[in-house]
Amino acid sequence: MPTETTTKRGRPGYDQQSVLQIAVDVFNRHGYDATSMGILAENLGISKSAIYHHVPSKGDLLKLALDHALGGLEAILEEPGAQSGPADARLEFVVRQTIYVLVDRLPFVTLLLRLRGNTEIERDAMARRRSFDHKVAELISAAREDGSLRQDIDPRTVTRLLFGTINSIVEWYKPGGSLSKEKLADDVITIAFDGLHASK
Repeated sequence: MPTETTTKRGRPGYDQQSVLQIAVDVFNRHGYDATSMGILAENLGISKSAIYHHVPSKGDLLKLALDHALGGLEAILEEPGAQSGPADARLEFVVRQTIYVLVDRLPFVTLLLRLRGNTEIERDAMARRRSFDHKVAELISAAREDGSLRQDIDPRTVTRLLFGTINSIVEWYKPGGSLSKEKLADDVITIAFDGLHASK
């Protein structure tokens, strides 16, 4: 995942992080496969050779971008709120934090969700994403088993609908608008959990 310690300075006017931000925007607009180094250079306003001062290849840009998205998601599962407490509370915490990561890293998560698995880098990222999804699905199952979530709905349906709702945010959410990430998370949780909580 790109950090201040791993970012290296390249040609004047750009560092690796700023090159990465523009590259992710281009990948999302044109598709990773259809984006050549020439298209990247054109969008950056530098020569193709200048890009190599920042990264060895287009694939390295993709890996950095996907690590940034996945690193944020995977870190959620290591936080205390995801590790201890009732299963439904842990699930709610993970859902909220997932929405925060999605909003904070929107272009990067958008790229992740649009992968086709055409390269080894993409397939590795998709496997990491499936692992994250599987761990959230385990929380849903645990909450059903302890009676905090209703049991009359197939857990696979719950998982798919919950992920589908969260993943759809990348298609319509506009950062900086009137809907904050906190209110967005509140709304998603209200819609999902008011329908999922078991009758008291």
